[in-house]
Amino acid sequence: MKELHIVPDFFLPLSVQNPFPMEEKVFDPDGVGVANGSYFGLPFEPESAELVLISAPWDVTVSYGAGTAYAPDAIIEASTQLDFYDPLAPGAWRRGIATADIDYTLLETSVRLRNDAARVIEHLEAGGTTTDDYVVRKIRRVNEGCAAMNAAVEEQASRWLAEGKTVGLVGGDHSTPYGLIRALAHRGERFGILHVDAHRDLREAYEGFEYSHASIMHNVLRDLPEVERIVQVGVRDFCESEERLAATCGRVTSFSDLEIAEAEFRGDTWDAQCRRIAEALPERVYVSFDIDGLSPDNCPHTGTPVPGGLSFNQAVWLLATIVRSGRRIIGFDLVEVSPAAEDRTDAIVGARMLWKLCGLTLESAKI
Repeated sequence: MKELHIVPDFFLPLSVQNPFPMEEKVFDPDGVGVANGSYFGLPFEPESAELVLISAPWDVTVSYGAGTAYAPDAIIEASTQLDFYDPLAPGAWRRGIATADIDYTLLETSVRLRNDAARVIEHLEAGGTTTDDYVVRKIRRVNEGCAAMNAAVEEQASRWLAEGKTVGLVGGDHSTPYGLIRALAHRGERFGILHVDAHRDLREAYEGFEYSHASIMHNVLRDLPEVERIVQVGVRDFCESEERLAATCGRVTSFSDLEIAEAEFRGDTWDAQCRRIAEALPERVYVSFDIDGLSPDNCPHTGTPVPGGLSFNQAVWLLATIVRSGRRIIGFDLVEVSPAAEDRTDAIVGARMLWKLCGLTLESAKI
């Protein structure tokens, strides 16, 4: 028997409200996807849902390919095409996955500041430095804008956390989750981060930008002692200083792409490796999932694609192993999805990874 959720029309965004007189809409989970402006077309409101998704349409400091600021809308569109049954978390969505209002002033600011950031990057690539007069003010504007974005994300996340919700963030580039991680840290409980990524993101103020997408884990280590461990999985493209920090910092544990491949070549199963990754994490886990942690066929238009990486199923098995280990996922982000008009692969994969993150996060709360 199909479960029905009744959602008054006025709860839908104005752009998708039914123009014809009708007091109610009926949500059929086995029916056609509903383009109501929410992730997955679900009818839940944040106030009554267990999991709230916030969005950060922002990609100011990306150093190669841009476009991740448009990911939230593209993922929302693609997400209405998936089916809801998930054998790893059956029925978990019924506890409520809601979409918070998207602050599109972030996108407007991102577009404006991206011009400044692009000029800085061009100047540096031509041999200039971050102290040259031509870029000093531009760098300052970008840093101030990024700090304001972090504060806005933290404020929104803190509101829902205070109401007892679990919060997930959809970026945007990898600088965007810092405010959510900071909001969780400021609640006082310690936790670890499972960081799936092609990059370590341990650079200090990369290209002069303090809150660069390449600096988020450096900033977490610097600012948030509540994060007791960062476990990096799939990393395969990083500089010598990042490798040195990862090797010497007691709060970083690495399962690099090369190490994963070496273990596989010697006959180690992926399941055994996932169990070791889980054991490296504390009981409370935040998942920071950069889509370029997957192999490039899953994210061909992401800003900095790198050969190698996890398959989609490997990533899902890892998340499921974390949950089966009894660990609790307290929040997550999905970042660096870069949609392309001519190829919907990135948005399609992003929507399905977001679905797995949502379901397994809710599942972890039951264990």
